[in-house]
Amino acid sequence: MSKVTKLIERFKNKPSDFSWEELVTMLFRLGFVSEQGSGSRVKFYNKKRDCLIQLHKPHPAKIIKKYIVKEVLLTLEREKLI
Repeated sequence: MSKVTKLIERFKNKPSDFSWEELVTMLFRLGFVSEQGSGSRVKFYNKKRDCLIQLHKPHPAKIIKKYIVKEVLLTLEREKLI
């Protein structure tokens, strides 16, 4: 099992300790590109699926909030990316 596959499986289990770096790595591997917005806002766009995910980068902690994990997971499942 590859690192990316393990990362996706971990994400599907909705962990409470999923980091921003793990999320960015996973989204990049799924074909998303990022664009920095104003402040801590970051947009992730998958051109192939025409899918946009907008998030605020967590601070000061680097852990993604549980509700964001759920929202991103729903989006990725709806777009059949995972």
